[in-house]
Amino acid sequence: MKALIIDDENKARRLLERLLQEQCPEITEIIGASDLEAGVASIKNELPDLVYLDIEMPKYSGLQILDLMGDTPVNFQIIFTTAYNEYAVEAFKLSAIDYLLKPIDIKELRTATEKAISTLKEQSINNKLEDLKKAFNQLALNKIALEIPKGVIFITHDDIVHFEADGMYTKVHLINRPSELICKPLKHFVAQLQALPIFYKPHRSYLVNLKHIKELSKKDGHHLVMSNNKTIPISKDKRDEFMMVISDVFNT
Repeated sequence: MKALIIDDENKARRLLERLLQEQCPEITEIIGASDLEAGVASIKNELPDLVYLDIEMPKYSGLQILDLMGDTPVNFQIIFTTAYNEYAVEAFKLSAIDYLLKPIDIKELRTATEKAISTLKEQSINNKLEDLKKAFNQLALNKIALEIPKGVIFITHDDIVHFEADGMYTKVHLINRPSELICKPLKHFVAQLQALPIFYKPHRSYLVNLKHIKELSKKDGHHLVMSNNKTIPISKDKRDEFMMVISDVFNT
């Protein structure tokens, strides 16, 4: 058996390779790739039996593997390696695709590998991948993905109090849990949530969830008091627009 590990983290690739060598003697050859493009090239040239595929990588997500494969037949089984939390695990279960949560458990690695080997002759991976993408899209309808150092967490829109710009980063203030510092500028979230009327940008440094406004104060300039007691300024040029927005949102 030949295995391909696609992961942008060199340390993660080396660790998984060592675990496969120690725990899965059926695998006699292991190759690696640091991104999806290089991984797809290896698939076409090396014809692996198993592909251990990380989801979150620079430029292309592991979920886009079929897009890059083109007309090349998928004659291998995929096992995703991921740091996603429980919300994303729901998507994997719906699609019946095997996954390994990081840090990888040895027993789970053996189980997933043995299952993948036993189903190598099944040509259903294409349908399973499509089901997985649909499941992730369904999650995105009422949740937002936040990339944190340990992976990705999925947060419901209602759990977001407000976003706060911090240079090229954004601090996401949440209810009932600590805020998260995300390595993306505020404009990323503004663009991502622009279709949802419940989110509004009253100031160049803030994007707020209107559901979490506790008070509108006109003392010492217009500002909002949020449910977490944070004070958010309203720009002078946004004051009239803001009043119209909250009128439309809360009177519909």
